[in-house]
Amino acid sequence: MRNTAAECVAAPVTHVAVAAIVNERQQVLVSLRPDHVHQGGLWEFPGGKLEAGESVRAALNREIHEELGVSVTRARPLIRIPHRYPDKAVLLDVWRVDAFQGDPHGREGQVVEWLAIDALAARAFPAANRSIIRALQLPVEYLITPEPDGGAERFLRQLRTSLEAGVRLVQLRAKSLKLEAYEALACQVIDLCRCYQASVLLNSEPQLAQRLGADGVHLSGRRLAVTRQRPLPDSLWVAASCHGPEDLAMAERVGADFAVLSPLKTTASHPAADPLGWARFSSWLDDCTIPVYALGGMERSDIDAAIKNGAQGIAAIRALWGKR
Repeated sequence: MRNTAAECVAAPVTHVAVAAIVNERQQVLVSLRPDHVHQGGLWEFPGGKLEAGESVRAALNREIHEELGVSVTRARPLIRIPHRYPDKAVLLDVWRVDAFQGDPHGREGQVVEWLAIDALAARAFPAANRSIIRALQLPVEYLITPEPDGGAERFLRQLRTSLEAGVRLVQLRAKSLKLEAYEALACQVIDLCRCYQASVLLNSEPQLAQRLGADGVHLSGRRLAVTRQRPLPDSLWVAASCHGPEDLAMAERVGADFAVLSPLKTTASHPAADPLGWARFSSWLDDCTIPVYALGGMERSDIDAAIKNGAQGIAAIRALWGKR
């Protein structure tokens, strides 16, 4: 349930700069909170509160140097997470740090450890950190497949081209196929994506995704509207299609791991749809606690703008399909 206005007034929000520091081995640096502090005994991503008049990037640089003895040389926004604990409200302003100078160590006596991204979920983190872990696991590109009008062989050949170009997250969306044909194609898509260590989400009933061994399900707007709880275990992905703040809130309530929000721009497939534009898109993410991809007229050249405006990255059909 979302916070009421009265609750938000009663509990001032603490703005925190957080660093997800990733090394060349794709490991993330985490530290163990002392037992005597808030959320003590849990693992966390390093960072700390902004000082008066301080920018997020300045706070990030200062906190990481004070805590770990390193200097941040390259970082980008990852996700902003508003969260209310029983005793306090925080805004986690999370940045992904991909380059730094120095040898990280616990300058304040804290235990620090490098963990593989896939190993983060097995550790005990504060509740608000679940979305940080999901954002780290997700790539910046989410391919939505077009209808397989040219037959399965041509479809799979184009999918292979996308995978060879670096796509690692795929939604199999084939509304024109009957269930039997969709299942047959899904099995082939899953096998092909396994060869490239790419994840496949089926735009179908959640039970089908689980039965066929897919990596998760993508809930259409229609399915999202009738879903009351998370339809798959935490080991599988649950994504959702959203078109406004109410949809995003619904996706959060059912436990979705991420969402796509559209349409960002006018598209040929939906020419009558009112495009959001970056300003409205960004404002709708202010209260959202899960990663969100921008969808609708997106190109690879839009990735930086998407990240700057709070998105995980871009979701697309045409821009990512069958292209090297």
